[in-house]
Amino acid sequence: MNTANFPWLTTIILLPVAASLLIPIIPDKNGKTVRWYSLIVGLVDFAIIVAAFYTQYDFSNPNLQLVESYAWVPQLDLNWSVGADGLSMPLILLTGFITTLAILAAWPVTLKPKLFYFLILAMYGGQIAVFAVQDMLLFFLVWELELIPVYLLLAIWGGKKRQYAATKFILYTAGGSLFILVAALTMAFYGDTVTFDMRSLGFKDYALNLQLLLYGAFLIAYAVKLPIIPLHTWLPDAHGEATAPVHMLLAGILLKMGGYALIRMNAEMLPGAHAYFAPVLVILGVVNIIYAALTSFAQRNLKRKIAYSSISHMGFVTIGIASFTDLGMSGAVLQMVSHGLIGASLFFLVGATYDRTHTLMLDEMGGVGKRMQKIFAMFTTCSMASLALPGMSGFVAELMVFVGFATSDAYNSTFKVIVIFLMAVGVILTPIYLLSMLREIFYGDENQELVAHQKLIDAEPREVFIIACLLVPIIGIGLYPKILTQVYDSKTVQLTERLRDAVPTLAQQEVPALSMRAPNIGS
Repeated sequence: MNTANFPWLTTIILLPVAASLLIPIIPDKNGKTVRWYSLIVGLVDFAIIVAAFYTQYDFSNPNLQLVESYAWVPQLDLNWSVGADGLSMPLILLTGFITTLAILAAWPVTLKPKLFYFLILAMYGGQIAVFAVQDMLLFFLVWELELIPVYLLLAIWGGKKRQYAATKFILYTAGGSLFILVAALTMAFYGDTVTFDMRSLGFKDYALNLQLLLYGAFLIAYAVKLPIIPLHTWLPDAHGEATAPVHMLLAGILLKMGGYALIRMNAEMLPGAHAYFAPVLVILGVVNIIYAALTSFAQRNLKRKIAYSSISHMGFVTIGIASFTDLGMSGAVLQMVSHGLIGASLFFLVGATYDRTHTLMLDEMGGVGKRMQKIFAMFTTCSMASLALPGMSGFVAELMVFVGFATSDAYNSTFKVIVIFLMAVGVILTPIYLLSMLREIFYGDENQELVAHQKLIDAEPREVFIIACLLVPIIGIGLYPKILTQVYDSKTVQLTERLRDAVPTLAQQEVPALSMRAPNIGS
């Protein structure tokens, strides 16, 4: 069999979607059969992703690989076109990994289990499609279709305010998506040829004013999903009502769609406009880091506290994208993967803690570490990863963004000093609110009323296994980041050169030497 001609990405996308369509006819009364079926499908699809990565992906090639294109509407040059490069491959791997663990995390679900697992598998294929499709109109379609499972997962299995959270989610994200459609159609019909192929669109010679308008439209859409303040308010509400597996998908994958699209379309396809918007991205990133960290301080609801922490960490992504250095861009991609792993682990543990205490209010907890020692240990370890403890992936990612921006020659010294100072403040705030959260949950005297009414049992093997699976790459990347940076380094170097070429004052200058050593940090 010639594996080079095998439709790897099409299979990876369509397998979970096709498998989800069989769930309604599976004989199952209590959900036990369908959850095993879904887990097997998830494992098989993830195995295919890993096989494609190891046998077909070339680290040194910055261009699209695993390319497939099938005619759909030839008159509009509309095709089923998929491919993977250094921007998308790490996120495809992350999607398969997190979704498979989310299926295992959903083991206790008893309400409408067939519908639940149907939506999870449909979402699996849809999210991978977002990272793989290379046709602009097809991208918009899978971006929109992916919203439906999330809406239903929130609206049916969420908490007391689930309808409000689900409605707010769909209004924000669907409203932002309209800007994608308008911008995509404008780009497709601009010039002498009509095409939705992303590579072709990237080579069109757009007028600068049009580039700025297109960039602004895309930025609004992706700022909602990333999320960037002030378009972030749907996220704390969604996280406040979601169940543990949905948390994992929201924090681990959904937010990364915004960061990926911001790099793929705003930076790569509209480099001229990116030169004008880059300072805006830096400022928005700093606002995200500081404002969300301070807001996290004020939260007494555990889910909302972690949600605002996620918003704060994603600010480093926008700063890295706007750094004009290989190191900064590499740090942005690494931060997306790192936060996907860390965010998924923290929210899973929040769900596990809630299942035992039946409260999310920090004031009602205290001293539960005495009875839940395994959960205490796992929660502490994952919190250390989130506050960027050296030796874990968060530290490497944030350090790369810091140094990448500090060595950038695209900004004056005063601006850089102010931004770096504010970023440092955000880094200092993070351990303060995370450590105080741990103290309020696990330390001190037991809340006797809580202990009297709730059975505080420790973590079961399934929960320990899920966290162990997430900690392995978190620690592995932290100790040897090259294991991940080599996957996308050739692409980020190519992209940074393209962005610098769009700025006359940078085009003739050599990229700072330090930024070329991104893969070797910590090695």
